[in-house]
Amino acid sequence: MDYHFRDIEQKWQKFWADNQTFKVDNTSEKPKYYVLDMFPYPSGAGLHVGHPLGYIASDIFARYKRLRGFHVLHPMGYDSFGLPAEQYAIQTGQHPAITTETNINRYREQLDNLGFSFDWSREVRTSEPSYYKWTQWIFMQLFEAYYDKQADRAMPIAHLVAHFERQGTDGIQAVCDEDVRQFTGDEWRSFSDEDRERELLKYRLAYLRESSVNWCAALGTVLANDEVVNGVSERGGYPVEQKKMLQWSMRITAYAERLLTGLDTIDWPEPLVEMQRNWIGKSIGASVRFDVAGHDAAIEVFTTRVDTIYGVSFVVLAPEHELVTQLTTAAQQAEIETYIERTGRKSERDRMADTKTVSGAFTGSYALHPLTGEQVPIWIADYVLAGYGTGAVMAVPSGDQRDYLFAKHFNLPIIPVTDAQVIDEEADARKEGKYINSGIINGLEYKEAVEVLIAKLEDIGHGKAKINYRMRDAIFGRQRYWGEPVPVYFKNGLPRLIAESELPLLLPEVDKYLPTETGEPPLARATNWKYQGQYEYEWSTMPGWAGSSWYWYRYMDAHNDKEFASKQAINYWKAVDLYIGGSEHATGHLLYSRFWNKFLKDMGFVVEEEPFKKLINQGMIQGRSNFVYRVLDEEGKGTNIFVSYGLRDQYTTAPIHVDVNIVSNDVLDIDKFKAWRPEYVDAAFILEDGKYICGTEVEKMSKSKYNVVNPDDIVANYGADTLRMYEMFLGPLEQSKPWNTNGISGVYNFLRKFWKLFHDAQGNFAVSDAEPTKAELKSLHKIIRKVEEDIERFSFNTSVSSFMICVNELTELKCNKRAILQELVIVLSPYAPHITEELWTLLGNAPGTISYASYPVFNPNYLVESEFEYPISFNGKMRMKLNMSLDMDIDEVEKTVLGNEEVQKFIDGKAVKKVIVVKGKIVNVVS
Repeated sequence: MDYHFRDIEQKWQKFWADNQTFKVDNTSEKPKYYVLDMFPYPSGAGLHVGHPLGYIASDIFARYKRLRGFHVLHPMGYDSFGLPAEQYAIQTGQHPAITTETNINRYREQLDNLGFSFDWSREVRTSEPSYYKWTQWIFMQLFEAYYDKQADRAMPIAHLVAHFERQGTDGIQAVCDEDVRQFTGDEWRSFSDEDRERELLKYRLAYLRESSVNWCAALGTVLANDEVVNGVSERGGYPVEQKKMLQWSMRITAYAERLLTGLDTIDWPEPLVEMQRNWIGKSIGASVRFDVAGHDAAIEVFTTRVDTIYGVSFVVLAPEHELVTQLTTAAQQAEIETYIERTGRKSERDRMADTKTVSGAFTGSYALHPLTGEQVPIWIADYVLAGYGTGAVMAVPSGDQRDYLFAKHFNLPIIPVTDAQVIDEEADARKEGKYINSGIINGLEYKEAVEVLIAKLEDIGHGKAKINYRMRDAIFGRQRYWGEPVPVYFKNGLPRLIAESELPLLLPEVDKYLPTETGEPPLARATNWKYQGQYEYEWSTMPGWAGSSWYWYRYMDAHNDKEFASKQAINYWKAVDLYIGGSEHATGHLLYSRFWNKFLKDMGFVVEEEPFKKLINQGMIQGRSNFVYRVLDEEGKGTNIFVSYGLRDQYTTAPIHVDVNIVSNDVLDIDKFKAWRPEYVDAAFILEDGKYICGTEVEKMSKSKYNVVNPDDIVANYGADTLRMYEMFLGPLEQSKPWNTNGISGVYNFLRKFWKLFHDAQGNFAVSDAEPTKAELKSLHKIIRKVEEDIERFSFNTSVSSFMICVNELTELKCNKRAILQELVIVLSPYAPHITEELWTLLGNAPGTISYASYPVFNPNYLVESEFEYPISFNGKMRMKLNMSLDMDIDEVEKTVLGNEEVQKFIDGKAVKKVIVVKGKIVNVVS
């Protein structure tokens, strides 16, 4: 019986589905293990061979953990609210739900073809009302909570209200907006309901405020910074501008310190941890207030270099700063407005990245130096961002490179503050030399200077010591249709929650998926969509990260309609033990997920502080592009002649990407190329050795480069087990590596060779019950130990190589022993589940039970060498080898050698003068 991989794979995929082989309960006497993949957005393009890399790795680990006696949860679902489905809806009028369902069906088909051991009974989709009901519910809990600094945790807003009732703001230590009012308990009780709600909004963890956002008019939505590239939308390339809008926000900054310290408690890749540390951006310094000459206004700045305050020669505001309009003089108004308009066309990321361009505009107003009283000009510049710190900086050109370049460009004063000044923050010049031109700190050391300055600023009411974080509160809204409705309505202009019993708040039907003609979000198009028939709902929907910030809990109890997950399920599974996904989510999904998890822990809904104990970032599988070379004429125009790679230097050519699916081992299928595009039907070819050889290059896999390889094609031609093992074989999981279909045949041939171990020359299943030899046991136990060690450290590529060596050894030994092969089947099963399921059953085991078999126990005794193959030399020349026991002493070795018939032939009757034996090394017969 030959290895008919497709029949075998379809048989077992159906068996697993019909028997729900991988379905698990929320209780077991076994230890639990939770393996999770970052769930995919189901795009219309489906999967290419790069996408399953992490899924294959997690599946191998999940299957291995089952073999080691763990109760494994390994679920899958879909992050199914997304901008692409909405854009398609805008273009075609088709409801995004229909597009999403079609895409999910395609993904499911592809995932099933690869033999993953997912518990599909727990599938979730973020766009399903039964799921987003609980996303809305979590939003409501955030709205009804504030962060208590003293308790260092979130608390119900009702606790804050009770405090206000008793004693007003006295003694309150809460994370809140800057402009909160101070009041007594009597004053609070005298406030109207609207005044109370307006004040509470400044404390809530989910709140409304005016924010600077990346507004894309063409897409009709706000974009996150990572969705904007070079001033245009990543999707579609549409212009993006900075715009102030009333937006829902999440007070993630309240959790900044806990998000930072929590990084020390989890096993994550250090580069990703460092990205989060930098994003959070903890700085220890001082808050300094600069009054404004001639205005009842003050500018607050945060600085980590308060010791350089005497070097301040100007103040810079972000163009979006709330004081810019007030401080701009009539003479400067035109210039300021022009500059603000130009800045609005840049994304924040572009502004942060541009360290060379110097630009700005003078407001016409002056700030008063808090220590000297001198006037310093107030400028605006796009290198200062409204959302970072206070949106203002005290500029010290002698201590900061950007301030220095700005001062030189606009001819502003540069005041040295130490006698060893270096204009480079990294040089830490502030700690070198003595202070000069620096008033009360002249001649002091750095540490003492900082203490003296902060004490002075506090004494005069112009500053204080402060810890600052670069991270900003997270905008929580999109002006689009295809997202979770926010469970809020507006009464007297203030947001109020709908009742929990009214969840889920469903997406309404609309006539178009575009903003209204007056610019409101698409939900404003809904007719008769008002709370209790009279109050407007929130028209923005939740952002893309909302549904993915808690989904691992829904997998624990996917069908619970009473709560997002039961206490029993949460107490059993607790947190994700292994999470695999891309590092591109470091400062998005992974940060927001940790934030929501900590909040849910504060409120008593979950038991773990951190959601993901161990995280692995899989590398990217890159495409292997192929090129044909078009010959150019004398004017540099393209002809319809193509020259083979090795001859291209003889012509003037231009490379053109060609579909890798019509290339085999870099040889172009000319007939398929002519049929590929109409313009190539009459193409002519200059060949080498009768073939057209294509050029190659490793690039990102994408449709535009025609280097996308569909896993369906690989499965059809080689099988899912081959694809699984080949993706692991390509290289270390965490590293990027190029895909090359040309190399896949080696893995396919290995599986065929493995299959043949169980069959005789006629193809009949033939396994012996004879006792295995020492050599066979040694080969088996080497692979048992190797795979165990490799999987535990996620070194899957080296396991594949070891499997190949093992099968080669057993083939040479002509091993068909059940005692060896049955154990080998179990060891290989996480990597190649279909072929091993089939062989497991042929070996006489119950169908489907291999998934819950026991991983073989490694016996080190089988690896202990008891024999040695001695090289036998005659007068110094090695002529043959003899296997002898290592337990034999030197005399026994000598006697055995001289008694051997082959040895006697080499001696050929000559007298043996002596036999030199180096035990365990060599024997030399001297004649």
